[in-house]
Amino acid sequence: MPTPLAAAAALCCAQVAAQPAAPAAAASAPAAAASAPGATPVLLQADRISGRPDLEAQAEGNAELQRGPITIRADRLSYDSVSDLAKAEGSVRITHEGNRFTGPELQLQLQRFEGYFLQPEYFFAATGAGGQADRIDFIDDQRSQLWGATYSSCGVDGGGGPAWLLESKRIRLDREANEGVAEGAVLRFYGVPILGAPVMSFPLSDQRKSGWLPPSLNLDNKSGVEVGVPYYWNIAPNRDATITPTIMTRRGLSADAQFRYLEPRYEGVLDLHLLPHDRVTGASRHAFRLFHEGDASQGIHYRLEGLRVSDDEYWKDFSQQSRSWTPRLLATDLRADRRFDWNGLDATVYGRVQAWQVLQQDDARIVAPYQRSPQLGLRGSRALAGGFETAFETEVNHFTRPTDGQDTLLPTGTRVHALGSISRPWRAPGWWVVPKLAVNTAQYQVDRSATGRYDVSRTIPTFSLDAGMVFEREAQWFGKATRQTLEPRLFYVNTPYRDQRDTPNFDAYGKDFNAVSVYSDNDFSGIDRVSDANMLTAGVTTRLIDAATGAERLRLGMAQRVRFRDQRLVANPDGTPNIDAAQDEAVSTQRLSDLLVFGTAALSPRWSFDGAVQYDPDSRRTVRSLLSARYSPGPFRTISTSYRLARGLSEQLELGWQWPLYRRDAAAAARSGAGACSGTLYGVGRLNYSLRDSRITDSIVGVEYDAGCWIGRIVAERLSTGRSEATTRLLLQLELVGLSRLGSNPLKVLKDNVPGYRLLRDDPDAAYDAAVAAPD
Repeated sequence: MPTPLAAAAALCCAQVAAQPAAPAAAASAPAAAASAPGATPVLLQADRISGRPDLEAQAEGNAELQRGPITIRADRLSYDSVSDLAKAEGSVRITHEGNRFTGPELQLQLQRFEGYFLQPEYFFAATGAGGQADRIDFIDDQRSQLWGATYSSCGVDGGGGPAWLLESKRIRLDREANEGVAEGAVLRFYGVPILGAPVMSFPLSDQRKSGWLPPSLNLDNKSGVEVGVPYYWNIAPNRDATITPTIMTRRGLSADAQFRYLEPRYEGVLDLHLLPHDRVTGASRHAFRLFHEGDASQGIHYRLEGLRVSDDEYWKDFSQQSRSWTPRLLATDLRADRRFDWNGLDATVYGRVQAWQVLQQDDARIVAPYQRSPQLGLRGSRALAGGFETAFETEVNHFTRPTDGQDTLLPTGTRVHALGSISRPWRAPGWWVVPKLAVNTAQYQVDRSATGRYDVSRTIPTFSLDAGMVFEREAQWFGKATRQTLEPRLFYVNTPYRDQRDTPNFDAYGKDFNAVSVYSDNDFSGIDRVSDANMLTAGVTTRLIDAATGAERLRLGMAQRVRFRDQRLVANPDGTPNIDAAQDEAVSTQRLSDLLVFGTAALSPRWSFDGAVQYDPDSRRTVRSLLSARYSPGPFRTISTSYRLARGLSEQLELGWQWPLYRRDAAAAARSGAGACSGTLYGVGRLNYSLRDSRITDSIVGVEYDAGCWIGRIVAERLSTGRSEATTRLLLQLELVGLSRLGSNPLKVLKDNVPGYRLLRDDPDAAYDAAVAAPD
């Protein structure tokens, strides 16, 4: 029996006779001399090689032919240099740019990559899937045809076939066009046909391609069963559109359309949902969403966002269409700005128009924010001589109200305001001191109110002093080198009281009491309310920083205000300003404010904590609190819980998770006779429970099964739309790895609502997760 030998024989050279190789040695021969000048050389090696120099060669026993990216292995192989034709028989295996083909017989012209392969098995590297065929015809290196073909990314299961299988009479592949076309295609899942089509097209990579997408399926208690068939139109590399005709068993026929574009100076998305005749309401219904952002000439940047729906009940009936953080307040917002530098002045001029659509309910009416029609402003800052710094902002706003039955007694009008400040910071490593003098002045022209038209103005000065220090020391925590800091901070503010009962409130609202706002000089956001104050905020923060990576492992802090006089203008618990007291009547006589304690911790890759507590020393009770914890021991394993309290308003408990419930490995499946049938069942979801109302408000509960070559998802979503009303949806999806996803898409719902949720496929952080995963 011949033994392989890495000796080379120059078959193409004239001085070597064309005779069989010695039976005891393997032969290796470059056979490229007869090819066209400059062509890629052909390397042939085998246990035995014979032939005629520059014309032909025959190889037997572990034969291998290489030319550029093409490698052919077979029991017997011949190459004709004149016709550039390679023939192979017996255990033929060909690899080309990561794609693999195996079978009994191959005939191929190498340069043109033209020929045929009988009864091959194949694997495509781009999709990680393959199958079998009666015959493959290679037209060129970009195009081919498969006859009597199957396609799957699954191995053979216990039943003798893959879990999912695409069968087709003929498949035409065009890599240059990134398109595959299957004729007479039938998709089977565990032997059951679930989809069939006379002609089915699919992409050959992750690149986009026009064509019909798999149908989507959705079930909810408002519209019944929804079945949609999307058509994707790849208009250009920077533009595309998706059109989805949908039939709803309760409501009728609808259509969704999305158009996306990306140009060098602008980009945007346009969404449209149209239901010409809703059989439930008897009316036509629609939704329109627009996002457009870009840069115009002269350095102007602009942005337009808008969402409009047909009726007040739309947000309940089509919650998946009216995607908004405030589903009953739909904004249309156009803004533009231009930044410039003039004699050391860094400034921005800007404009804005904002309008609202308010979706009202008779039993739960809401008051919309004011509309700005328009808002024009200029803001900037400049460094002055002597280390001084100045900043300013001036705006003109015209405030109107939405015309949807809102309270007509609320004032409307025009406001001109100016904010200015001058400061002299002293900063050095380890400490800072920043005194600042600021002025808030505003002029109002009220067009409509309960008392008629009037003009009013006010000017309110504020002095503040911000000072702090940073101490550091080296320490050891949990066996790791750590840098610990101690950061005390003092913030003093003095603002005189000004009676603001006659000035309208267009945009002022009480700030959250948190680690940022506790060091602010005004208890209100916006312009229209300025809280009087003579107080000192004292706080301290300590941090633990990993000395090797610089990552913050722990942060703990506390802060409290000390008032030196009574405060007359404060925020109510719901955030609205309290201005009903007489000018000489104190609203707050509390000398010590609530104590704020806050912290975050990530002492290990598995555990993380976050919390903030607002404690009232007078009542000795917690006023507000937020406590959350997350445990993530490994890939696709996370459990999180949060507790939120706003005393007198709400008390909620939240639980979120993604966790394996059951795992069957391949070895156990093989022992049980199930072949390659193995996988992991994951539970996933989030529950929001109102402790005050003793009920679940919003909830998402589902399971995901990852079988390796396919993933199944079942997710139920319940969104509360009232105290006794909710929208419930059931999302079903079958993901065939290497082919497509069938059914409705719950992935966005899971990613947006489940803290720490990660996709079971295409996860770039999976390697890191595996490194910190807990053992099974």
